Amino acid sequence: MITDGHLLGGRVTYRQPASGFRSGIEPVLLAASVPVRRHEHVLEAGTGAGAALLCLGVLVPGVRATGVEADETMAALAAANARANGFTGIDIVAERLETAVFPRLFDHAIANPPYHPPDSPPSPIPARDAAKRGSEALMATWIERLSLALRDRGSLTLVVPAGMVPACLTAMGRYRCPCSILFPLWPKTERPAKLVLVRGVKNGVAPMRLAAGLVLHKPDGSFTPAAEAILRDGSPLPLDR
Repeated sequence: MITDGHLLGGRVTYRQPASGFRSGIEPVLLAASVPVRRHEHVLEAGTGAGAALLCLGVLVPGVRATGVEADETMAALAAANARANGFTGIDIVAERLETAVFPRLFDHAIANPPYHPPDSPPSPIPARDAAKRGSEALMATWIERLSLALRDRGSLTLVVPAGMVPACLTAMGRYRCPCSILFPLWPKTERPAKLVLVRGVKNGVAPMRLAAGLVLHKPDGSFTPAAEAILRDGSPLPLDR
């Protein structure tokens, strides 16, 4: 069963499965953080139903994007979502990132990689479990593949749980895309960050910086004005501000 919804305050129509893996706010934040310009080309790994790329299509008119999705049903849904929103510059590849072949290099690469540990309790929904089941080895493989697909000085941006940051930093350094910015996503003021946006640059030399980050929720659980501006109004989220 497929549900109808929207992103960016209704500027994007978005269909996704009623059960299984469903998008949260991560792809919207990820899209808002990419330092992409008009006519540049973005690669996304694990694109799902295409939420991040659909948001990019609104935020940066004229952007080109390629999404890689191993689940053929989800890949077809992502392609249908792109067509429904009139985004002719979005292409979806139904393939595993580990084996996909690209005819060009990209200006930017993004991903919200699978991160649930291999020994964690499985989800009762197989599709959700497959989308989220990961490991440090898989994370390193994704980073290697995304880095190889980038042009020199292209950017790599990931949204990952805080506990996976050390493994990400190691892999990014190993595969010539060293981290330049760590950007925490704080659930509320004085709460530990569960998720972190990590930015690297292909063959970059800038020292890594820890940004102030973004507080997502007010004490009552509603979004902060800063988060609301990104999630509903389509404001950018520059990590290097």
